[in-house]
Amino acid sequence: MNQRAAVRMPAEQVAALLAAGRKLQLATINPDGTPHLVTMFYGMRDAQIAFWTYRDSQKARNLTRDPRLTCLVEDGDDYFELRGVQVTGVVRQIDDLAGVTEIGRLVAARMPGGPSGPPGETAILEGYVARAATKRVAYLVEPRRTVSWDHRRLLT
Repeated sequence: MNQRAAVRMPAEQVAALLAAGRKLQLATINPDGTPHLVTMFYGMRDAQIAFWTYRDSQKARNLTRDPRLTCLVEDGDDYFELRGVQVTGVVRQIDDLAGVTEIGRLVAARMPGGPSGPPGETAILEGYVARAATKRVAYLVEPRRTVSWDHRRLLT
């Protein structure tokens, strides 16, 4: 068995890593063809990565022009702890206020002070989602290719 196959994660472990994560690296394509890479909080909806951003952000403009993107969720510090999931696909844009608010809640639930935070922080976060949703657009990632690795498998 080659090393690439040895470190590939089964589908249930991919789903678990995506479910446990909070932040991802998001790459969109700038007008000149260069990558635009940012860190985003994200949520999961129906096994799809979900995120939101300001309507006038560079990533929103890029995704309007070209819906292709790559997302990376990773974990680990030492080489033999590294694991990650890279999802390449296209986005489905959500513009309606109810849909954007729903995605905003999913994202906020993973942020510090989310639903498991102190009650005062949770109320502040809910207020933030309601206000921010009016200025944002949300996206669901429709995967075309998923690549995974778990270097902990190299030790077995």
